[in-house]
Amino acid sequence: MEIIHTVAELRERLDGHRANGETVGFAPTMGALHHGHRSLMAAAAEHNDVGVMSIFVNPLQFAADEDLDTYPRMLEADTAMAESVGVRYAFVPSVNEMYPEENWTTVSLRVVTEPWEGDSRPTHFAGVATVVTKLFNIVGPCRAYFGEKDYQQLAMLRRMAADLNQPVDVIGMPTIREDDGLAMSSRNLRLLPEHRAQAHVVSAALRAGIAAIDAGERNPDAVESVIRAHLTEATHAEDPDYVAAVDASSLLVPEQLSGDVRVLTAVRFGDVRLIDNMGTTIAGEPNT
Repeated sequence: MEIIHTVAELRERLDGHRANGETVGFAPTMGALHHGHRSLMAAAAEHNDVGVMSIFVNPLQFAADEDLDTYPRMLEADTAMAESVGVRYAFVPSVNEMYPEENWTTVSLRVVTEPWEGDSRPTHFAGVATVVTKLFNIVGPCRAYFGEKDYQQLAMLRRMAADLNQPVDVIGMPTIREDDGLAMSSRNLRLLPEHRAQAHVVSAALRAGIAAIDAGERNPDAVESVIRAHLTEATHAEDPDYVAAVDASSLLVPEQLSGDVRVLTAVRFGDVRLIDNMGTTIAGEPNT
């Protein structure tokens, strides 16, 4: 595996591969990799001729009071994991390489980014959309792999690629979980032991919401109540930032659930904020 630090060098390598008829798979990350990231990188390498991953902690998606400075950085372990699954190139740019001048241009989307994470972190999605657009422009035509754990981000990037005619196929990969159901996340490393012991309740609460839908519940408020009731079992958790049962495409709350549905939540344990989601399809009832 080759570690590349500049935009020009990565473009030269990948343009050469595509000129030879080879396909490119891309897994963008912010590092501190876990087995969820490993599945994305493995898919990029296995399902394409050339696998590429990136490690870039993007300052645009962190607000002033968020954890940019404390975000874990472990480059040696991350690149070793990437190499172990067959990644050909690791793109590890500096902030100056990605933003050589003051950034005058941002990318933002309406509707799918406004509720939930958008309410809680108003600058976050514009930062994600902007850096991913830059990465797509650098990498070029490819298949790009993102985890369903960040489902709102995945929905945004799918819509962004379609709206902007980006030559990228955005592919969602299933959430990878710990044995107790906790969704793998780089932020899990910062959980205190007592918080880690309670954090499994997040996935348990979402499973209860999905079970209610699968049993016939169609009122999104009732499903939300089921999830909130289960979250109260986490004695160390604060009140959730949000809980919702939504249409899987628009992420809006419908009057009645139908078709593809997602249940979403964000819960704080001390100073660590965990997000998670799960999905189900209501058979025979298309989205309305």
